[in-house]
Amino acid sequence: MRSTQPMPPERGPAIEAHSRDSRLSRGLSGTNLERAGDYNLRTVLQVIRLHRETTRIAIANQTGLTPPTIANITGRLIEMGLIRTAGRLHRGRGQPALKIELCPDGAFGIGLTIDRDHLAIAILDLSGTVRARATREIAFATPDDVLAFIGDTLEPALAEGQVDRSRVLGVGVAMPDGVDRSLPNQTRGYDAWNGVDTAALLAPLLPWPMYRDNDAAAAALGEAQHDHDFACPSFFYLLITAGLGGGLVIDRTYHRGAHRRSGEIGLIPDPTAGRPGAIVQDTVSLAGLEVRLKAAGYRLDSPETLGDGDDPMLCAVIDQWIEDSIAALLQPIVAVTTLFDPHAILIGGRLPDWLLQRLTQGLSEALAGIELPARPAIRPARRAQDAPAVGAAMLPFMDRLLPSDSILIQAGR
Repeated sequence: MRSTQPMPPERGPAIEAHSRDSRLSRGLSGTNLERAGDYNLRTVLQVIRLHRETTRIAIANQTGLTPPTIANITGRLIEMGLIRTAGRLHRGRGQPALKIELCPDGAFGIGLTIDRDHLAIAILDLSGTVRARATREIAFATPDDVLAFIGDTLEPALAEGQVDRSRVLGVGVAMPDGVDRSLPNQTRGYDAWNGVDTAALLAPLLPWPMYRDNDAAAAALGEAQHDHDFACPSFFYLLITAGLGGGLVIDRTYHRGAHRRSGEIGLIPDPTAGRPGAIVQDTVSLAGLEVRLKAAGYRLDSPETLGDGDDPMLCAVIDQWIEDSIAALLQPIVAVTTLFDPHAILIGGRLPDWLLQRLTQGLSEALAGIELPARPAIRPARRAQDAPAVGAAMLPFMDRLLPSDSILIQAGR
């Protein structure tokens, strides 16, 4: 009788445990041809986005899809106005290959940041280029303040970016989690945000599909999607604004955690502060820096004004803040490094470039003095300024046009 047991496989080279091709699936859901087709279309579009100009043959070689499939997909993308032909590539013998390039005006995303110390709006085109941006320094903006900001800036931004409103995919809104969490100098009227339906509030002025995420997640997602030359598929993002947030990206996938609250590095207890109940955010934030400046008789009108002039007392306050911030961040960064082994720790937010450079350099030097199994690079994020707004503007693209493993999963649908 023939055995029903499977034949043992022939022994071959050992498969490395770290191979990304052999990761366990996150779920047990299958897919169908429609979803596979959508995923393939997004993948081809992403290849063209990354290379800006390519050929069908090159796309087939890179994606593994057949030439007829590539021809069909690129035809659909041309009809959608997302790509266009750009002449022929004359190279060697034979029929010159048809060149295909991205149409940056084919789609736009709008990003809005509602933070405790400022508001910002950014408009991105399909290539990821920022076409327009605007900011307003305002402490603890109320819902009415946000509506006034949008009313004042949206139309000028659309005009500046030469944006076709019919090509806007949606609006991403980036806000800190726990927006009503108390911070120094918080005004009484800020509790007006309690119970506000953000989508309903903004819909009359922003009549597009709306996507909301926390500010650190938006900044990290924007960083992961921005540049194909970015050689850090796994990184931890530190976002320094009025508060301190974080975002964990592994293999270019954002990890939110069981309760969607991962990355809350600012809430870690800070034993270096020397007082009970202190957390890292008390020091490492613009709110924490502002408290110190106010105690020394200075006023922080805007982060860009930090370092203006040669005031030795002001420099001393900033120097001490940098030193204390490095001390407060060091052990949390060690924990992130040993637990997740990221390629890099990226720091973004609203700090001026020179201050961001000093902080990253100081953290790198401090981390170098600790023996670790692996050591990530610590450096400024590529899109440090207004990163949440720029990342939020990417959210509609990620939902509508960019490839994601979730496209193939049907669970719960």
